[in-house]
Amino acid sequence: MPSRRTVLAATAGVAATLAVSGTAYADDKKLRSLISRMTLQEKVGQLFVMRVYGHSATVPDQADIDANLKEIGVRSAAEMIARYRVGGIIYFTWAHNTRDPHQIADLSNGIQKASLEQPRGLPVLISTDQEHGIVCRVGEPATLFPGAMAVGAGGSRKDARALGRIAGQELGAIGIRQNYSPVADVNVNPANPVIGVRSFGADPQAVAGLVAAEVAGYQGSGVAATAKHFPGHGDTAVDSHYGFPVITHSRELWEKLDAVPFRAAIRAGIDSVMTAHIQFPALDPSGDPATLSRPILTGILRGELGYDGVVVTDSLGMEGVRQKYGDDRVPVLALKAGVDQLLNPPSLDVAWNAVLKAVQDGELTEARLDESILRILRLKARLRLFESPYVSQGGVTRAVGTPGHLAAADRIAERTTTLLVNEKRLLPLSRRTHRKLLVVGADPASPSGTTGPPTGVLATALTGLGFTATALSTGTAPSAATIAQAVAAARDADAVIVGTYNITAAQKALVEQLVATGRPVVAVAIRNPYDVAQLPGVPACLATYSWTDVELRAAARVIAGRTAPRGRLPVPVQRADDPAKVLYPVGYGLSYGR
Repeated sequence: MPSRRTVLAATAGVAATLAVSGTAYADDKKLRSLISRMTLQEKVGQLFVMRVYGHSATVPDQADIDANLKEIGVRSAAEMIARYRVGGIIYFTWAHNTRDPHQIADLSNGIQKASLEQPRGLPVLISTDQEHGIVCRVGEPATLFPGAMAVGAGGSRKDARALGRIAGQELGAIGIRQNYSPVADVNVNPANPVIGVRSFGADPQAVAGLVAAEVAGYQGSGVAATAKHFPGHGDTAVDSHYGFPVITHSRELWEKLDAVPFRAAIRAGIDSVMTAHIQFPALDPSGDPATLSRPILTGILRGELGYDGVVVTDSLGMEGVRQKYGDDRVPVLALKAGVDQLLNPPSLDVAWNAVLKAVQDGELTEARLDESILRILRLKARLRLFESPYVSQGGVTRAVGTPGHLAAADRIAERTTTLLVNEKRLLPLSRRTHRKLLVVGADPASPSGTTGPPTGVLATALTGLGFTATALSTGTAPSAATIAQAVAAARDADAVIVGTYNITAAQKALVEQLVATGRPVVAVAIRNPYDVAQLPGVPACLATYSWTDVELRAAARVIAGRTAPRGRLPVPVQRADDPAKVLYPVGYGLSYGR
């Protein structure tokens, strides 16, 4: 942790420049003055938000030093800042940035110190993807909430706002001040491989209300929220990480569907909007991805929607933005389209030098860079990064994973679990008649730094509620031998809980053979609620929308009757034999009778 003297020395110059009597942040005149003193190289750096390996800004582990040298040509975050003067850094679990909250706080402080000690040093805007549900970068002991589709099932704007407020407090305490959440995509395609349960649902008005509420929560806690992925990634069967999706919506449909949550986010004062690496011919027939489309970003987002905040690209390492142009052209074209922040290019050196050369050659003007830098500095000023760039360990202890925050997450989760099937009122299970439980099913890697695996979490939770529960992981593609083992174990149980995950033929066979034993079977769709359409014979089925601990514990309480199922489907479920027909509509969900 930097000493008070170090902090004061590092921040004195910038803070003095930006001191504004009676206000918490600088005005544009002072920010423009700051920009006018920056070198061209410093301006270019300010546009980039880059990954870096390691738990420390200055002394990462040797394996992380090696990864940094290979991918970035530097040893550490501090060296990257000194060489490229990056304006932002993004944290990832796989980059070993997020071991635990106190370590993250130290890393954040080290990054700020390294930047502020540079000539004309500026605070760094540190970001991450903390969507909750299946996409999180900061795990336990931080508070982890249900994901967006679960919140959509709960339908409470108050809960969405509370989620943003609490999550924002915890992120701010560890030095993360820009969160790439909420997802504003309207998920109308059950086959969507990249959005799915990361969306609040299929109803644009419902999604819009929850997006605006979460934005208010995050930004009220001093963390910039980010609506993503503009102009809307909810109707695609291609993952833009690996391919180039095409959205075939008409302009009229876009207005009625995809645009609605983004308009709501802008009305709510959203600090940043993330672009999508998708082709949207009705909005731009050029064939360019939206990230590189001036008609979409400047024409529609800036012009028609009136947005003047920060526009950040989705990761520039994704295939959706790299297929048509080389890595040296992508950042230049993104800036020409109207982007402000260039996120995580595959090669920072290639991208940084390409932007520098574009200005030197006259393809980009320095004034164009200044426009984006002003928006970025306005955001840093609004977040009070010029006055308070550092965080304290005491602040981490007071804010992160507190009992009150954890209890709030449990309460919100209880309002999301959705009961879809309950033949002969099998649920709730009684400890008198169904004390001995077998928990089987898919055990995908636990998201978000939670404990997992799902079968173990459910079994532990049910045992804590007075049952005797045994876990048996059968995986996402159980073999005939594994299914036989589960069937044999089921014969010794009073009831079976089976978790399904993007249900496969093998998972379906497992459920059918468990049902054939005559034992009561409760299916729990631990990711997509669409699984229920493949399980016509199951006597009871719940949807949790994610397999994080908080959602699984809530499902266990519903199974045990400690709480009633209150969730309602935020997406329709089509029939398996006729996808043109709806099996369960938006708003469907059963309750326990008296």
